Amino acid sequence: MSELSETERTRHRRLREQGRREREALFEVLRAGFVCHLGVVVDGAPMVVPTVYGFDQDHMYVHGSVASRSMTQDSVVCVTVTHIDGLVLARSVFEHGVNYRSAMVYGVPRRLEGEEKLAALRCLTEHVTPGQWEYARRPNRKELAATTILAISLEEASVKVRQGPPGDDDDPHDVWAGVLPLAQVWRAPVTAPAVTHPAPAHVRERAGESS
Repeated sequence: MSELSETERTRHRRLREQGRREREALFEVLRAGFVCHLGVVVDGAPMVVPTVYGFDQDHMYVHGSVASRSMTQDSVVCVTVTHIDGLVLARSVFEHGVNYRSAMVYGVPRRLEGEEKLAALRCLTEHVTPGQWEYARRPNRKELAATTILAISLEEASVKVRQGPPGDDDDPHDVWAGVLPLAQVWRAPVTAPAVTHPAPAHVRERAGESS
């Protein structure tokens, strides 16, 4: 499917010009980050949990402890990913805003087991740091048993993006207006105290260092 399906939950009601219907727009938002917020209902009250994610063409994968109540959902959850690209500072406070990229995914999570669970863990690990799955020790049976992996379909999703300068060019107030950009960058790897090996090439590449 080249476009995201539109449902009552994902239909753009406000600021429709910021909405994106292309499925690639969803993948662009997911590729740009690795932390999402998993919204669930526990004992009748909302709970929003930050967690690391991975994804493929069809699913998002989130993980947590088997003891976590957020990992035992059998009803619809909402997963959000947001990137802040800058503050939009207008001539009036009312017109201030944020340049951002955001995705919301709705679905009933499915708990994975066996080879499917291991494949999802690999997907998640490689999304966070490509090359790490082959470099580090794989999870053993005890570690796998202590970990829950949930798959959430990407079938029902919504994307919004806000870019550009303030939209109040007709405001007569004579003050500066514009965008204060925000960027997140990796810094040089910091080796753990007990480790004598240098950072491997894939970690240095993740940090933007040359080999």
